[in-house]
Amino acid sequence: MENRPVAQTTHRAMGTVMTHKAFGLHAEDSLEAVCREVARIEGLFSRFLPDSDISRVNGSAGTTSEKVSLETYDVLSKAVEFSRCFPGCFDVTIGPLVTLWKIGKGSLAQPDDASIKQVLPLVNYRDLILDPGEMTAGLRNGGQSVDLGGIGKGFAGDKIVEVFKEFDIASAYSNLGGNVVTLGAKPDGSPWQIGIQHPRQESGLIGSVSVANQTVVTSGDYQRYFTDSQGKRHHHILDPTTGYPAECGLISVSIVSDKSVAADPLSTVLFVAGMEKGLEFLRGFPQTEAILVDSNLQVYVTQGLRYRFQAAKGIEVTILD
Repeated sequence: MENRPVAQTTHRAMGTVMTHKAFGLHAEDSLEAVCREVARIEGLFSRFLPDSDISRVNGSAGTTSEKVSLETYDVLSKAVEFSRCFPGCFDVTIGPLVTLWKIGKGSLAQPDDASIKQVLPLVNYRDLILDPGEMTAGLRNGGQSVDLGGIGKGFAGDKIVEVFKEFDIASAYSNLGGNVVTLGAKPDGSPWQIGIQHPRQESGLIGSVSVANQTVVTSGDYQRYFTDSQGKRHHHILDPTTGYPAECGLISVSIVSDKSVAADPLSTVLFVAGMEKGLEFLRGFPQTEAILVDSNLQVYVTQGLRYRFQAAKGIEVTILD
């Protein structure tokens, strides 16, 4: 392996633990810049930080629009586009439901049916008003709120790659808790091996996928969940049409693509849509592949990953046409 400086760091941000690794003369400096960039983006997007763009937009719901940064406007526009293209599978105004289920607050909690019914009408991406001239964002009705949980880390992942490039880093890797971005290949020229977690074994893998200059984003029912007294699992990926955790037969979806800002919402879309509909959606994204695990722990891999996905011992894989 070529002998070049290497640096690695781990920190907590965006409600998860992040790890970054870089190779190159300016590896240490690049990681410091990456951590600053992640903090800056969280400062714009987090609904838990009172001064963030998103908190101000949510706080002014039903009254006025708020001036937002170019980046916030950009990510809101992309989120609206996904909401429009995949209705019922993704909705940027899912905030009231996220709050109700206490997602992001450390412990999920089952709300009562009446509360879900009450807030469900507030989830409607058409009520997010974006003005490109004024660079403002506003919500039509009081009580509505935006949540960027399905796209924010994807946006941050792409920004991290840009930061690495600014420091002349040619080989780097970042794990943003379920969202992995890679720059180049490993220093020895071999691809990065990204492990895909086994949805029912905490420290196990279903396999790994070889990538270079790509992102791998996973949505799964094992990341944040609780089990009720009947043994039923309630996870954090909500169906915006029902207000309850999505139940379409998939328990893990990993998207392999060039851009993290698209892969992030797409992993949610496929998870909520289910296998058949999800694969149909995927056809609209060239050079984008998927690894899907259903509730029977059957693993399905799209054609483009046939030679790049390495199954763990004992895991059977079906290659999709």
